[in-house]
This record gives sequence, C-alpha cells and structure tokens, in this order.
Amino acid sequence: MPETVKYGLLGHPLGHSFSRQFHNQRFEQLGIDAVYENFDLEDIGMLPELLSNEPALRGLNVTIPYKQQVMQYLDELDPLAERIGAVNVIRVSKAMPGIVGKAVPSLHLKGYNSDIVGFRESIRPMLQEAGIIDVSGRAIGHHKSLILGTGGASRAIFVALQDFGLEPIYVSRTAAPGRLTYADLTVEVMAECPVIVNCTPLGMFPKVDACPDIPYHMLNPRHVCFDAVYNPAETLFMKKAAAHGAAVKCGYDMLVGQAIESYELWNK
Repeated sequence: MPETVKYGLLGHPLGHSFSRQFHNQRFEQLGIDAVYENFDLEDIGMLPELLSNEPALRGLNVTIPYKQQVMQYLDELDPLAERIGAVNVIRVSKAMPGIVGKAVPSLHLKGYNSDIVGFRESIRPMLQEAGIIDVSGRAIGHHKSLILGTGGASRAIFVALQDFGLEPIYVSRTAAPGRLTYADLTVEVMAECPVIVNCTPLGMFPKVDACPDIPYHMLNPRHVCFDAVYNPAETLFMKKAAAHGAAVKCGYDMLVGQAIESYELWNK
C-alpha cells in the first residue's frame, strides 16, 4: 500500500493549531489519504533533520517566527512570495537528477505565500461594499491604508493592499523610516486611511482585553477595520471600531482561505 502523505505546520511555539484540526478534518471529509502534524522547532536550523526524518512529508505551512528565516533553505521561490519577502507554504518534492537540494540533497523545496490570497479574498467584499474598490479590485479615488504591526502576515497584507491601490502604511510602537507610530495617528491620517488592518496579536485569546492603541473615536462608517486575529471571533479592536460605525471582520475567513490555497499549492 502507498504511504500516507504527510503535511505539517512549522513554527515555534505552536500550542493550539487551527491548521492541524482544519486540514485533518478536511482530509477526512474529502476522502484524502493524508495527515497533518505540528512540527514545533526551537530553531530553524533543525529543518534539514526534520525533512530527512519525514520521508512522507509533501508540504509545510510556516508560521511565526520562521516565515522569513526559512527562505534560506529553499531551492525555488514563487515570484509572489519573493515580492512579499515571506513564505508560509513550502512544497516538498524529489530533486531532479543531478540537482542537489539546499536543505536535503534529495529534495526540492519551493516556497509560496498563501496569506495574500486568504486576506485578499476575505476583505474584498467589504471594500467593494464600502465603495473603496470597484468590481475589478482597484481603488476608487486615492486612499491610504494602515497596517498595525510589522510581524506575522503583515508583509502579505501590505502587498495585497498595494495591489488594490490602497497605499499601505505600517504603524508600529517604535519609530522607523517609512512607518508611523500610534502617536502619529492624527485626525488627518485617520481620515485619509479608511482601511485599517490589525496584524498584531493584541486581543488574541486568552488576552482578550487588549487591543491596538489607535484613536477609535476618530473612526466612522467610512472605515473598514479588519483583524487578522481569529480567536475570539469578535476582538476588542472590532468591538471598539464597530461602536463608531466601522465595518469589521475577524481573520477566520482569511485563515480558511490560506489553508485551502496551501493544499492547492502543495499539489500543483
């Protein structure tokens, strides 16, 4: 009998994994002979050993803190992932004859980014309904957008907003060239940035009483506020934004979208 195909999540620490539960349930529902496991590595340098010890492994998702660190082990990079500068999907296949893989000589690793797909398809209907983009996905008029935080999926979200034509601006607690700090969020800035995406972990379970320190009183029904956090389904960021009339959404649909896209990329 053929060996059961294996996929998994690479990161540290992993704790409760949405990905493992989601993929294994989906494999069962679709009758796919595969299993999804967590690979909690304390150091990305352990990746070659992991790959050598898992001959049935055909694909990985990558999460914090390795979305950039893992790129040094890849043999090929999808152009979109290269543009984003971060990878959250790796397809594992046999190396072509005469070609030596970087991580494991017999393997070829190609990196992709499915975060951008999950985010783009999740927020698109909200932006259209708000009259910020048209049916083709392009901005109506000149708009800017704010990305709260610079870690995790923020790079993919930056590129997605850029592709919509919504000039993205990072917001961080510390000052840096090309970024704003939370103290810089004036009435004028908030007015010209109708799209705000939280890419920080603030408000994530179990610390549900936290939220990014933005001037919520400056929000209005013209704003679209998207939280990449998916647990809880309604974060404090969303509650405070909705209280001022903003359209809000959590990151669950984004997570599902990127997970489904991951499987498609593993089996291209």
